[in-house]
Amino acid sequence: MKTLRLKPGKERSLQRRHPWVFESAIARGGADSGETVRVESHDGAFLAWAAFSPASKIRARAWSFTETQRIDAAFLASLCARAVAARGLFDLQSDGVRLVHGEADGLPGLIVDRYGDTLVAQFLSAGVERWKGVLADALLKATGLSKLYERSDASGREREGLKPVTGWLRGEGPTERPTEIVIREHGWKLSLDIATGHKTGFYLDQRDSRQRFAELAQHRRFRRVLNCFCYTGGFTVAALAGLKAAGALEGAQLVSVDSSLPALERARGHLALNGFDAAGGQGIEAEFLDANVNTVLREFIDQGRTFDAIVLDPPKFAPTVAHAERASRAYKDINRLALKILEPGGVLLTFSCSGGISADLFHKIVASAGLDAGVDGYIAERLGAAPDHPMTIEFPEGEYLKGLVVVRKPA
Repeated sequence: MKTLRLKPGKERSLQRRHPWVFESAIARGGADSGETVRVESHDGAFLAWAAFSPASKIRARAWSFTETQRIDAAFLASLCARAVAARGLFDLQSDGVRLVHGEADGLPGLIVDRYGDTLVAQFLSAGVERWKGVLADALLKATGLSKLYERSDASGREREGLKPVTGWLRGEGPTERPTEIVIREHGWKLSLDIATGHKTGFYLDQRDSRQRFAELAQHRRFRRVLNCFCYTGGFTVAALAGLKAAGALEGAQLVSVDSSLPALERARGHLALNGFDAAGGQGIEAEFLDANVNTVLREFIDQGRTFDAIVLDPPKFAPTVAHAERASRAYKDINRLALKILEPGGVLLTFSCSGGISADLFHKIVASAGLDAGVDGYIAERLGAAPDHPMTIEFPEGEYLKGLVVVRKPA
């Protein structure tokens, strides 16, 4: 077994069971891509078994901190089975579920989502790439399914020195529209394409936040809703579902903005899929804008157009801490503009999915945006990823999605 020897003082994170070993911590040693290595402290004490990645700054990712553990197919299958079983601990009101969440499930670099009867996996590190076939078979056995689609096309693979790979890894979809799937979420339906949709096809991590928005819509009976970076309109559907439950659809105005026309077309389709008439037949006005969000927000300010509910769910502005300063400016700008057009007493749901932006920093960004906008507000709630996207005690980096429910103080 090949060995990595760490520099003095660099063993502390592994002793705290943090799974990453950075290039700068290694004194000597190496291996082939994905090969299992023994990681030792500077004095030769065992620390972990890890998968080696010669191209990544994260040079090794820990499989196990137990010296007697054998890293083999049976061990990896047990991790897959445990991860799948763990989702049964949560009340997940959907058949779209995150089954494996990388480091949180002891499988660094592996993301697996279930959409109905189909698994979609991302193999984003050298270690899981090396064991891909074993992991695919183990996942299907643990779930009792037969279809697994690979979406290993995220930027993380490039940092691991791996080329993008997509396509059916096990089984295949139906002859007609083989990668199109409709899932159930709470009381509504959402469609996706696992071959072309963002991430593995959809943003499952926002499931509970969409439900919370539906509850707010039902309670507050929003009249004017703005969904920015709407993608395929999940928050728009949630708002309509809440208004319908309150018997308050009549006169509701909903504006959904995204820079992707195909996403907007699917968003429009989601209204019909859930029984809502975008043409106004139920008394609602649904507008879909193919545009830059910043531009639209500025236009609304100039027009004096306001909203009593706004969602800001932008893409990842800061994938790492190194991008935090530039991303902070971008987050501040969109929040400043949104707060300007939020009615007194109105509700803003604002999010950051950037790993490089901490929850504390995000709060400060939104506070600074409010100061510049001349708007004060209450932090009514903090939101995060749904529980099938867990953050563990040993791996705080797993908390990538941060959300705030801001209520603008009444005039």
